[in-house]
Amino acid sequence: MALNGSNLAASTSYSSPILDVLDPTTNGFHDPPIELLEAELPEVDHDQVPLSELVSRVVQACYAEMTEMAETLPTMSDSARKRKLADFVVSWKKQVVKLYAVTKWSRDADIVQKCMNITGFLMNQNRQFDDAVHGLTYARDSLDGARLRNHDLLTSLDVLTTGSYQRLPTVIKKSMIPPPRFTDQDVSKILSDLETLTRSRLRMTEIVPVEMSNYRICDGRAWFTVPDLFETSICLRGGNRDDGWFFVHVEFLFTVGGDRTGVQEFPRKPTGVLKDHLAIEADNRLGCYLPMPEPEQPPDPNLPPPPERPKLPEDVVDTPLVRIYNFLQLMSMSYQLEVLWYQAERLRSLGWGDFLKVEMSRDRKTLSVSYWIRQTLARPSAGRFQLPSLGGTLKIELQTTPGPIRKPRARVLAELQDGAKLGGRKPSDTVEGTRWNVGWEPAPRALGIALTAEGTISAPDGLFVDAQNLDFERLIRMVIETHARAIFREFALRLRNNPVFSLPGAVAVVEEANLQALHVHLCADEIVVVTIEPRTGKISLRDTGDLGAAGRGPRFLAISEKLNENPTALLEALTRLRINTIVELAEQKANYLGLQTFKQRNFPREEFVKFGPTVRSLLYIQLTPFPTHYLVLVVTDTDFRYALISVKIVPDSMYQSLVMEDIGWLDVERICGRGREARAKKAAREPGFGGPGVESSKFRLETLVLRELYTYCCARIAHTKVEKQLKRLNIPYSHVYPPSPMAAAAPVNAVGMGHPSALAPLHSTLSHAIPALLIQSSDVLCDSAARDAAMPNIRVVPLAWWAPGASAKGPKVVTCVKLRHVQQLVGRRVTTASSSRGVLRPSRRIVYDAHEAVVCFLSDEVDGCMDEFREEWESVSKIVVIAREVVNMAKEKQWEDVRLLSFDLQTVEFTYASDYTLSISCEDQLLTGGSYNLHFGRLPPQGQAHNHRPNLHAEADAFLHALLRQGRLADALPRSSPSCATRCLCSRCWRASPRARCRRLPDGGA
Repeated sequence: MALNGSNLAASTSYSSPILDVLDPTTNGFHDPPIELLEAELPEVDHDQVPLSELVSRVVQACYAEMTEMAETLPTMSDSARKRKLADFVVSWKKQVVKLYAVTKWSRDADIVQKCMNITGFLMNQNRQFDDAVHGLTYARDSLDGARLRNHDLLTSLDVLTTGSYQRLPTVIKKSMIPPPRFTDQDVSKILSDLETLTRSRLRMTEIVPVEMSNYRICDGRAWFTVPDLFETSICLRGGNRDDGWFFVHVEFLFTVGGDRTGVQEFPRKPTGVLKDHLAIEADNRLGCYLPMPEPEQPPDPNLPPPPERPKLPEDVVDTPLVRIYNFLQLMSMSYQLEVLWYQAERLRSLGWGDFLKVEMSRDRKTLSVSYWIRQTLARPSAGRFQLPSLGGTLKIELQTTPGPIRKPRARVLAELQDGAKLGGRKPSDTVEGTRWNVGWEPAPRALGIALTAEGTISAPDGLFVDAQNLDFERLIRMVIETHARAIFREFALRLRNNPVFSLPGAVAVVEEANLQALHVHLCADEIVVVTIEPRTGKISLRDTGDLGAAGRGPRFLAISEKLNENPTALLEALTRLRINTIVELAEQKANYLGLQTFKQRNFPREEFVKFGPTVRSLLYIQLTPFPTHYLVLVVTDTDFRYALISVKIVPDSMYQSLVMEDIGWLDVERICGRGREARAKKAAREPGFGGPGVESSKFRLETLVLRELYTYCCARIAHTKVEKQLKRLNIPYSHVYPPSPMAAAAPVNAVGMGHPSALAPLHSTLSHAIPALLIQSSDVLCDSAARDAAMPNIRVVPLAWWAPGASAKGPKVVTCVKLRHVQQLVGRRVTTASSSRGVLRPSRRIVYDAHEAVVCFLSDEVDGCMDEFREEWESVSKIVVIAREVVNMAKEKQWEDVRLLSFDLQTVEFTYASDYTLSISCEDQLLTGGSYNLHFGRLPPQGQAHNHRPNLHAEADAFLHALLRQGRLADALPRSSPSCATRCLCSRCWRASPRARCRRLPDGGA
């Protein structure tokens, strides 16, 4: 539709939705609706959040916190719940108010969105205007150079004179007409001629460094190989005499060792940008004095001319091969140094970062690595030992020398070549000498050790850069190992100067698992290993790994931490560790035996002087039967000493202090010398470090030896307590030692008395070291009515003192009395006694040997054992006398109706008047003056198991009992007896009573 003589559709190609809805029929265009205008605006939602998402998050957070409060509030106190609820209300009130404000603001969100859309629309229009301005500016600047080329006047003249052109431009010919291709024969001939020319120049005119004399010529190139550095190939630029060389390729001859990670970062054959850089630099050095080639096109007069190359004097000969050697030598060695630097940095990333410092010089020719880095205190405390901040420095440097280091043969060859090819002239360049300088400098007083000249005389033999094994970790570990070995040697020297570790083989520097270690023999089989961690340089202690040292890890860790603060305290730490280990081993063996041990007792300081000046530590073993006595293991520098002490509590002391009442030293060689022999033999069977060369048997406390010492102490205490009782009773005594361990178990002792076989299990192999106490019956039984029933010698021996531990019942005391007459066993226990070889045990505390007529009285308590013996003797002696008198009546009088039925040292049962029986027993002889129990009965008729017939004499039991206690039984019994035999028997019974016997002894004895 035409409007004002113009066609809008033909005038523009822009199509807008606004134009599609306009009605151009009348009065031109109307204003478009506001909705269409807003549709043209871009939608901008940058940094905007939907209100629904904000409300949802606030509600969810509030609900989650309320749920948590519902679970936790019941477990809180009332005040805590109120405080929690108050905090919750205040906090969420703030959040709700903020949400309410945001909701109010969201009412204007449509207006804000519309404004942001308009702003985005205007910014888009502004950008389009800027692009149009930049486009016009670029067009103006580029049209200045768009000019026509100069007219070809020659071609114009040819066309005007001849009507046609005579020639084409050379550029067109070269670009359109390809040159003729070489055949294989042509290529082969050219390469052969080039190789001949190369060989001639290398042999006749070119100065070849002796290091590059190993070369070959093939494929039109010269290949030079320098071991451990590089292999390169160069080619001639042409066949003229003055034509130079150009660089073709290079391969660096090194091998990356150690961790292969990152090898791809250092290819032997450079590629990409590195290869282009090397080619440009190498060509510049090969053509340093060659004239510049003429350009194919004339140079631009507007550009500055290229710099002219230097010219050589007439008496100087160009040596391009020397320059290329110097360049590639430096590149190869610098490349290897970069590989070492990369490996050092990678080592720091693998856990060495805090203890390894890597530095590279600005010229990239010196690599310095410091190890064992320590964090120094900003303000060290006064008097505290200060360690250096590092352990040492490894320096790898590319060092330039005035000339190469050559062998005599190589020097002669170089002089001959210079004389033949230079002809008295000077070379433009000389071979530069570049070598590796690897140095190691340990820090002074690293780990507190000032190394002697022997420890720092030189670096290890293998400390050099090996091109075929570039491994920085190998170099740093070699240095650290050498440093650790020197430190351990100094430590070992200090330890050997101490008397504690001065024995041969007590200290040794060894290598285990590629690490240096210091082995220190503590005692017995205990060896502590001191190592230096290669990465951190910290000292650590560990055991050799036996099961008994499983709990020593925390102690070793604590000692190691102290040593790392002050390594000079190693001697003191090892001395303390040695003492603690000795005490622990002894305590462990005591625990195996069930003994109660203490490392400390509440003694005053002055009490420890009693143990002597050489004491280093003490271990108290409490004697279970005697709580106030201790077996003390005194640890000295050389061996154990053993003491037996008795203690008492100081009255009125605040902390129940103890004092030693008595102390006695034990001779272990005499007590259990065979134990020492056994452990000496065991030590002799264990060769090697810590074996007999260091007298490992010094602190080798065997469990058997400790057991025997403990039991000996118990025996000595029991022995002493018995002696005190004898002294209290004014009873003289003497000591009797068995001649050998076997004699202690023999049935006959040195004085003619021995234990019955029933007491054989109560003997120990140590019994020969404990003497028996020999007393006289006239002394101990002077107040006894039956003192003449015992032989003169009575032996008192402590027993059962060899059972250590908390479960032991304690020592016992046995008193052996030999009777004057041997009384055969009769009665129901005859079978049992026969099977026991004549040994009868009527009660727990009495053992009777019928063959030897020996009665043994056992006391469970050492205190009061003599009183128990006298009480038991009064009872047993009366029964023995009564039994002997009954037997004598049957033999001497030949009364067949008198017969002994039973005799067991506590009860006598016999028959009288055919089938009448009487049983007599005694008790409470010392407390009540003696008490008799009489039991009258009758034998059952033949063929019957029981007899119900009464014995009429039982009715006079109380009367006869009183008469028996008063010794007047003979006066009363005949009147009650029905027959003469009964009266005679009663008379004999009266004679058998102890009081009647005592009255008749002065008149002539029994």
